[in-house]
Parts: sequence; C-alpha cells; structure tokens
Amino acid sequence: MSRSTVSPLAPWAGLVTGLLLVLAAIVVPPLFGWDVHARASGDSFFPPLHGYWEPKVGPGTVPALLLAALGWRYAAGLAERLSWRTLLLASYAAGLAWLLSLAFVDGSSGISRVLGNDDEYLQTARQVTDVHAMLQGFIDKIPYGTPDNWVTHVAGHPPGALLVFVGLDRVGLGGDFAAGMVVTVLVATTALAVMTTLRALGAEAMARRAAPFLVLGPAAVFMAVSADALFACVAAWGLAALAIGATHADRARALAWTVLAGLLLGAAVMMSYGLPLIGLVALVVVAHGRRWVQLPVAGAAALAVVLGFAVAGYAWWEAYPVLNDRYWAGIAKDRPASYWLWGNLAALLISAGPLLAAGLACVRRLRARGGSDGLVPPVVTQLAVAAAAAVAVADASRMSKAEVERIWLPFVPWLLLAVCLLPERWRKWGMALQLVTALVVQHLLYTSW
Repeated sequence: MSRSTVSPLAPWAGLVTGLLLVLAAIVVPPLFGWDVHARASGDSFFPPLHGYWEPKVGPGTVPALLLAALGWRYAAGLAERLSWRTLLLASYAAGLAWLLSLAFVDGSSGISRVLGNDDEYLQTARQVTDVHAMLQGFIDKIPYGTPDNWVTHVAGHPPGALLVFVGLDRVGLGGDFAAGMVVTVLVATTALAVMTTLRALGAEAMARRAAPFLVLGPAAVFMAVSADALFACVAAWGLAALAIGATHADRARALAWTVLAGLLLGAAVMMSYGLPLIGLVALVVVAHGRRWVQLPVAGAAALAVVLGFAVAGYAWWEAYPVLNDRYWAGIAKDRPASYWLWGNLAALLISAGPLLAAGLACVRRLRARGGSDGLVPPVVTQLAVAAAAAVAVADASRMSKAEVERIWLPFVPWLLLAVCLLPERWRKWGMALQLVTALVVQHLLYTSW
C-alpha cells in the first residue's frame, strides 16, 4: 500500500492554527472592548458563539460522559469490524443517544426550549390556518416595516422550513417537546447519509473511518432540536440518493434515485437560502459517479420543487432581495465584518470540533503538492474541499455573520471527511479531543441552540 504524501507536520500546524484562531475569537473582543453583537441584546457574552457562560450539570451529564468514554474506547474498532447494516444501526443508536444525552444536560428544556422560542418556527406554525394564503403573502411579511412581519427565523428562511413545523402541528406533534424530539430523531440519521454516500462512491473504508467523527462530536451540541440540522439532514440524504443514482447498475433504478435526489435537494433549497451552495458538493458526487446525464435530471427535479412553490405564490428569486434588505436592517448591520469574517471560522471549529483544522491542513498540504494520498480515495478530499469552498463563499457573502455554529451545519459532516487523511494515532487521540470539546461546550455554555 502506498505511503501517505502528507507531511507529519501538517496536522500539527493545522491544529495549532485552529486553536489559536478560536482563542483569539474568544479573547480579542473583551480584551479590546469590541462589542461584536454576538447576541441581539448588544452584549458580546461568549463570542464567537451565540451564547454565554453558564456552567451546569444535569440529567444528561452521566450518560454523556459514559457515551464519550465508550465511544473513545470502542467506536473506531467497531466501525471497522461490524457488518455494514449493523454499523448503520449502531451509528444511528449511538448518534441519537449522544444528541439526547447532551441535550438533557439542560433537562427536558434541552429538547423543548429552542423550538419554543418566540423567534423560532413553532409559534408561527400553530397560527397558520391556510397554507396557500401563507405562501402567497410570505414575501410581503418579510420586511421589518410590514405590520405583523414574520419572526426572525421564519423571515430568514424560505417557507419550506415553516411548512415542516406546520406539518408537525397538523399531525399532533406541534408541542415544543414533541417537535424537538421529532427533529432530533431525524437529524441523527445525517451521519448515515454521509456514510451511504461514501459507500456508493466506492469509499466504504473511508465511511467506516469517518463514522466515529460523524456520529460523536461537538456538532451534536448544536444539532439536537435545531432546524438547521434538519436542513442538513435533508440535504445529506439528497446527496446520498444522488450518489446511489450515479453508481447504480440498473438504469431505471438509477433514474428513480436521481429524481428523488433532485426532489430532496430542491426541498433543502426551499428551507434555507444558503443551501444552493451544497450544489458544490453535489457536483463532486456526480463527477465520481461518471454519469453526467444525471445532472440535468436531478436539476430538473430540484427546479420542479422551486417552481412548484412559485406557482403556489412564493418565488425564491423574488424573496431573496427582500430578505437581504431585512438582514441588513437588523443586527447584521451592527456585527463588524472585521471580526466575523474570521470569528465565523472559529465558531465553525467549535461546532465541528478542533480536529477539523488538522484534517483540513492535510487536505491543503496534499493539494498544494498536487499528489494523491495513496491511502484515501480522491473523492473524500474533494468532498471536503467542496464543502470548504461552500463555507468560504458563505463567509465572504457576509450573509451569515455570527450564529454559524448552527447555520453551517449542512456543511460540517462533509468537512469532517478531512479527518480521514489523519494518521491513525491522530485519529485516536483526536477523537478524545472532539468528545471533550462537546462536553465542555455543553456543560459550560448556554449555546442558544
């Protein structure tokens, strides 16, 4: 087997740089008296996160500690040895337990608090009695100046996000706790979607290597009950369906999977204005499937979803400029780009875990040398690079200043594939670093999500 061409110093350089970036993002605002408006009140609290200092323990503390210890000791070995189906089931069970244990550090409010917030979707969803009328008048209620304008999260997303919670309310799952549990149960499948994508693209060994990092990590702190994590889940399964369609031997089934992929990705776009950027990851999937006819088919299916909303009264391309105006009329105008252009990246490293910096440094080093690792299939690094490019575009747009620990969740699992390039010893202790980061963040901070 070929020896890795990645320098042994690359992971160290990446990790140290990442940790220094996080430290600077935390220390610089209070040290220099910067009010970076991490929260709407105007107080910085604990930038770069949308939260503040609140040490605590709770019912989920002991289960979280136990899961962390078991995950560090056994996850990597089990991921290598279990049959594929058993691995998926075990990954789902472990991921769901990890999400719930971290959430329950705050007690049952860890599940109900977020979605019950007045600025979130549920309060509005309960008031929707006519979906068609809601869609027709959706754009008109985005601006701040409009009487009875949408609350922050509803206004900041296409109506697909609101419709999810309207649907939950209609079927009797619209309570704060019930809806939070539904979201958590669904988002626990995100890791499975990423693993399925890798396996379909011929990188099952890398899916197994990445599994512990996809299932057990600090992103779980921000995923449980987060609507953005739900968007990430929908997008991830869209990409998984795309990968299956791109590689399936049966043309009819490949077509069906491709159409499903387009519908899911179109739905994701109708949930978040930032998710067209997931198209960069989709292009990598299609390229490695080597069935380019799939691209227009998936694109047509996704476009059908977008046009369907337009026919019903909501046109994405008309709404985005209106949303842009509201965004800059709100707290965004007070959040300094001089801090958030790099503070965002620090928040991402807290959410995804600091080991991401070490993995991305390996990717950068490998691409700079124009080489192939020899151990990691090119598709893995290319998926990570595509996700990094999407994050770079989102950051440069300045349309996501702050709160990216949740906003960029759709890109986190694809970024984390970079850890596959790390040597085994790095992955072993790096897993511990990821787990400790999750426990520290959950137990010391009020994270808002």
